Amino acid sequence: MKPYKLRKPLLMLMDAVLVVTATLFSVYLAGYRTSDLVPFIFAYLAIEILLVIVSSSIVHLYRSLLKYVTIIDLIKIVMVDAFISSFTLIFVLISSQRFVGIRFSIINGALLLLFLGLSRFLIRILLAVKNRDQIANKGDNVMIIGAGDAGNMIVKEMLQSNKITKVPVCIIDDDITKKGGSISNIPIVGNRYDIVDAVKKYDIQEIILAMPASTNKERAEILKICSETSCKVRTLPGMYELVNDTASISKVRDVESKDLLGRAEVKVNLNEIMGYIENRTILVTGGGGSIGSELCRQIAMHNPKRLIILDIYENNAYDIEQELKRKYNYLNLTVLIASIRDKGRLEEIFKEYKIDIVFNAAAHKHVPLMETSPNEAVKNNVFGTLNLARLADQYNCLKFIQISTDKAVNPTNIMGATKRICEMIIQAIGTHSKCDFVAVRFGNVLGSNGSVIPLFKKQIAEGGPVTVTHKDITRYFMTIPEAVSLVLQAGAYAKGGQIFVLDMGEPVKIYDLAYSLIKLSGYIPNEDIKIKITGLRPGEKLYEERLMDEEGLEKTANGLISIAKRLEFNEDEFFNNLTNLYQEAYNESDNIKELVARIVPTYTPR
Repeated sequence: MKPYKLRKPLLMLMDAVLVVTATLFSVYLAGYRTSDLVPFIFAYLAIEILLVIVSSSIVHLYRSLLKYVTIIDLIKIVMVDAFISSFTLIFVLISSQRFVGIRFSIINGALLLLFLGLSRFLIRILLAVKNRDQIANKGDNVMIIGAGDAGNMIVKEMLQSNKITKVPVCIIDDDITKKGGSISNIPIVGNRYDIVDAVKKYDIQEIILAMPASTNKERAEILKICSETSCKVRTLPGMYELVNDTASISKVRDVESKDLLGRAEVKVNLNEIMGYIENRTILVTGGGGSIGSELCRQIAMHNPKRLIILDIYENNAYDIEQELKRKYNYLNLTVLIASIRDKGRLEEIFKEYKIDIVFNAAAHKHVPLMETSPNEAVKNNVFGTLNLARLADQYNCLKFIQISTDKAVNPTNIMGATKRICEMIIQAIGTHSKCDFVAVRFGNVLGSNGSVIPLFKKQIAEGGPVTVTHKDITRYFMTIPEAVSLVLQAGAYAKGGQIFVLDMGEPVKIYDLAYSLIKLSGYIPNEDIKIKITGLRPGEKLYEERLMDEEGLEKTANGLISIAKRLEFNEDEFFNNLTNLYQEAYNESDNIKELVARIVPTYTPR
């Protein structure tokens, strides 16, 4: 017979033996002679064993794995014991004139509870000790930061599983009342300021940050202290990432750049988003890209009438299509392969689908690549946007939201300059249109295609070097979900060709970011993994700006979204220049950057 089929009969046999043992001890402790009670004992045991097995089966005690016995199982044992004790008391009362007294019933109930409980938990304790010894002999020492529910779950899972080759040896928590206590016999040794000393004392190789409810600022401060050690650091996601999932080892991930930002999560007014998205036909261009796909995810949650994903790259479009189909099977989803350069194809789409709102996330964004292919940047970014904007106006769309960038401010590269022209298109057409046009300007998004963070992580995995273009280069950063949620809310405020600027917090030094990621990956920067300074790339600036000198800011209801002061320009001259630029771009002109500079006076090609 297979082992799992033997488990239930063996547990029943164990309980029968425990019943016999408890009864004999009860007779002895109650002061009776066993020889005088043989008829009583046999009758009593037959009934008691039957009742224990039946009642235990009813509450599913025999389904529990002894290795994972919990407080719930103990409650079930108490229920069974209370039932048996009641039976014993009745049996004794009926037969007390001939055999035993109530004292026997009380002692028997207590012993039975003790034996049944110990039998379950003693096996669990022995198995846990055995597994812990096995892990301790071959695993890394781990420090857990956080003695709350999440830390408790992580510690217990590590101790109970014989597949996890790491062992928790100490716990850190800022609650001073917990110091000196323990979780599953793992000591709580201090607060965050004791991390470095505890790492040395307990020979820690890895740190797990198990504080999903902590703020970004708290996490960043603790991670900064952890970076003073040579340990690899991993973390549980925040509550907004875990959602309803419980904490477990499978949820633990490597530290990411967003964990180091040290600022609160951006909050948006979901009611405003719902108000203009719900029951509308939404077009997202570049819908397979980093920003476009996240736009699609968040729009899908707000009940659009139809969501149309448009992208020229079919693989990305396919991926987001399949993801949304799995998560939102009720979503009316259409995926189209097309280029925003193709005005004829776009016009067919606007005619057929009666689009209400356009989010234009389609663009060539890679600065160095566009420096060597400037005509392509102009064709795609400028004239793709112009096609969409004119059609949105022509077909009476309600809103048009253009994704812009802080590289459009005083641009030194062709990509930024084309994005500045896109802002001017939005302003020029939006001023006279019934459609509410807006451009949303923000900086770098963590983890987006082509961003520096995925490159750093890949370089660290390969053993280095990690390449930084300049030791003093700084950038504004925001997570993709944060940026997109603000873009969606900005759409609620859109009108008249405005330019919205997102507050990205304080700029971050790229070198410091690389240094921290190396440290938190368990390596020593410039020893284990080198940081190599490669020099600024073509068109790259040391720092980005959110505003041009002549622009000012007006706050919106959301303090993280501001409106840039309108910059006046001659619209007739602007569109004449665009006509000339179009011809030159498709003629593959060699002086396209100079032509762009005539349209964007703040553009200084380098």
